[in-house]
Amino acid sequence: MSKNKRAIVTGGTRGIGRAIVKELATDTCCGVLFSDVAFIYNSCDECAEEIQGEIRDRDTRIYGYKADASSFEEAQATVEKAVEQLGGVDILINNAGITRDNLLLRMTEQEFDQVMEVNLKSVFNYTKAAMKYMIKQRYGRIVNITSVVGLIGNAGQANYAASKAGVIGFTKAVAKELASRNITVNAVAPGFIDTEMTKKLNDKQKEMLIQNIPLQRLGRPEDVAKVVGFLCRDDASYITGQVINVDGGMVM
Repeated sequence: MSKNKRAIVTGGTRGIGRAIVKELATDTCCGVLFSDVAFIYNSCDECAEEIQGEIRDRDTRIYGYKADASSFEEAQATVEKAVEQLGGVDILINNAGITRDNLLLRMTEQEFDQVMEVNLKSVFNYTKAAMKYMIKQRYGRIVNITSVVGLIGNAGQANYAASKAGVIGFTKAVAKELASRNITVNAVAPGFIDTEMTKKLNDKQKEMLIQNIPLQRLGRPEDVAKVVGFLCRDDASYITGQVINVDGGMVM
């Protein structure tokens, strides 16, 4: 690796996204920094400032952009700005996501649409915006963050499960389209990870979850980030169209 890679990460200020930004910005290979990073977020300006402050003292460039990932126009504008500041884009991590859990009987159209727009349409938006640069340079790494819920379903999450299953289908289709241009497209499916989402669960709910996890613990955001980092390396150049579960053995 002769020079820094240039990465764009959506949903980059909290939980898994934050861990991915830090992994890409601070990882090294052969003594060379892994990547300069532009991250996109939709809330928590303070979080964005914190992560930039944590990384600025290292030999890297990091930029934060506030944008609505579900907006096609904002995605196009944000990627253009990131490419201008980074000098290009080699890596795209589609991580933006929300939940609006409810039983289908009670789920509103708005709850369904919001989740689909942020979790699935954002993947289309940013992939569409970034792929033209990757195609031109005949190199790229795209990693989409899905969920084991997209594989097995979960009561009360019909919208979330549908959006994450859609990400898997999107990943496989685009992997076939871009393989001839030396662009790999993979998905990482986290299980239950210790983030703000799982912190809302009470002790009894967490205990019930852990009973279904062979490794008997919740995952850490860093567990997911390490797998994402590997898929972005040249070591993973022969892996594309795959879904890698990071779930402590919950789905086998």
